[in-house]
Amino acid sequence: MLPGMVYYRDHAVDFNFKRHGRKSDMSVVTSQNANAERLAAACVLSIIGGFLDIYTYLCRGKVFANAVTGNMVLFGFHLANLEWGAGAKYLLAIFFYALGVFAAEYVHQKLPAAKRIGWHQSVLILEIACLAPVIFVPYGDFDFAVNSLISFVCALQVQTFRRVHGLPFASTMCTGNLRSGTEALFRHVTGKDRTELGKSLHYYLVIVCFISGAAAGAVLLHRFGHFVFFLAPAGLLAVFFMVTTKRQFARVRGTFRKIFRKRA
Repeated sequence: MLPGMVYYRDHAVDFNFKRHGRKSDMSVVTSQNANAERLAAACVLSIIGGFLDIYTYLCRGKVFANAVTGNMVLFGFHLANLEWGAGAKYLLAIFFYALGVFAAEYVHQKLPAAKRIGWHQSVLILEIACLAPVIFVPYGDFDFAVNSLISFVCALQVQTFRRVHGLPFASTMCTGNLRSGTEALFRHVTGKDRTELGKSLHYYLVIVCFISGAAAGAVLLHRFGHFVFFLAPAGLLAVFFMVTTKRQFARVRGTFRKIFRKRA
């Protein structure tokens, strides 16, 4: 735990287990949301965010695919110069980012957290499925497609994992994290509030992880080449296990046992 941090959750918990004979769905939802807000998961996601940003910049045409602000600026630039073809790839990335937000909300609506595998895990599986094929896509002609796909994945991630210990944060960009962390630090310095210090340390740790992911990615890509990209889906798989509760694993195992028994 970081000093002075108040750890809280946004969801009510039904603790009357005797009445239900088991944990209620609300308690399951709360546990899963708490897992999704773990600091360790936020740090790994931020490392992956930094890695994806440096990957698209170094290997896919000097593009930052994690956020759309830069793409909007470049689209406007090419639009002003009547360079429709050059601007189209940025517009495509913007579209796929919006599509990622839409997809994350669709999964959230269709797969409540109390199911066997909740929506956080489902989005992680979708991210892994999108990123794994990128390893086999050569540089060059398909860079625009890869950048659009990574924009889609980043939107999925930032829309799904929005809090760390109750604090709003982003794992694929750091402007908001820097603002929130510095605001909390100011409140600590001026008000001597240790809770605000804890908040600021959370944000600054996430920023350090993002920069570390970018730095490590630059070194590894230079030394070992394109196939280092497998670290991105591997990291997401690690996050999948971090945010999945024992109860969910037990449910999934039970489902597979039923399937195999029927086949036998």
